[in-house]
Amino acid sequence: MEGGETGTGCGIIAVLTQRCQGAPLEGIDAARRAVEAASEKQAADVVLLDVNGICSFASYFVICSGESERQIAAILDAVEQTMKQEGLRPHHREGDLDSGWLLLDFGDVIVHIFSPAERQYYRLDELWSQAIPVVRIQ
Repeated sequence: MEGGETGTGCGIIAVLTQRCQGAPLEGIDAARRAVEAASEKQAADVVLLDVNGICSFASYFVICSGESERQIAAILDAVEQTMKQEGLRPHHREGDLDSGWLLLDFGDVIVHIFSPAERQYYRLDELWSQAIPVVRIQ
């Protein structure tokens, strides 16, 4: 291999920018991409919380709402497709459209997509009130 490249296609420039071709996004960058994807589908009240230090199973939560089952499905599809393009696939998926709550677990990043009623019921924003808000789009 030339120029100090590794088998992943990483050269010195990729190492300096901390992003290698084919390497999935991690942490805050992955969370921001999920926020962008949800926002592009007009998700309501999009919140990105940094839960490092107060949560043992994730570093970031993305919480958002959709006004209808159709919009919730569109948000889900957009987040999944965006993350897939970035080399990330969900480790786990919970909920369904009938429940009004969907969860995508990308390891460091957990994405919650709610109907307004379910968001009001679960109040994750309040439950994780000690988290550091990174982004809030209303």
